[in-house]
Amino acid sequence: MYDIDIKGDIISDDDQWIYDWIGWSYTSAKNVINKLKEANGQPVRLRVNSPGGNVFAASEIYTELRNYTGEVNIEIVGLAASAASVISMAGNSKMSPTAQLMVHNVSTSRVEGDYRVMDHMSEVLRNANETIANAYVAKSGMSMEQALELMDHETWLNAQRAVELGLVDEVMFENNNKPNLTNFKNLQLYNSCTSIPQELLDKIKESQPINKDEVDFFIKQKAQAQLNILKLGGKINE
Repeated sequence: MYDIDIKGDIISDDDQWIYDWIGWSYTSAKNVINKLKEANGQPVRLRVNSPGGNVFAASEIYTELRNYTGEVNIEIVGLAASAASVISMAGNSKMSPTAQLMVHNVSTSRVEGDYRVMDHMSEVLRNANETIANAYVAKSGMSMEQALELMDHETWLNAQRAVELGLVDEVMFENNNKPNLTNFKNLQLYNSCTSIPQELLDKIKESQPINKDEVDFFIKQKAQAQLNILKLGGKINE
């Protein structure tokens, strides 16, 4: 498995030098593409913890991942917000139970002009929203309208909700959290035996004959099971 980190801001290739100079974490399309070339078709695992960033850089990364010849596995380990959520739609995905995924509308601060410019930019942003929503629709099977509604409300999702919506395939460690059914059944059996008189348990332990008037076969089996549990727990010595 070849690991690729999607950390920090999602930035354009031209801004890399600034982040390198300052020492900030970042993800660029150029770096991800180079990593995919190094992986050379072997399975890759993307570990995502990013607040998002440049929508066009995210689109390029998403497209490269979808085109990759090997298996793409995505683990959302912290935050997959905005542009990072788009990248997270590009393969088989898991999400940490402590992580979050956030989707919202595309925005810009680089515009000035009269009402015609503003109207035009509004259309540009609406169109950009639909292109981003395509990633959510392709991953989950939800409708375009549903995806756009989630974006309109800047929706924050925990792992369970993201799985319910189909934006993530599974919650990490879910299988590890399943209860030990064997221990649970033993506990139920132990609790069901606590009402059996102690003298009866003593008789069974000492292999003394038991009168049918005292206890039926079913109760005897339960009592013997309790003794076995107590032995396993070190409560009774042979």
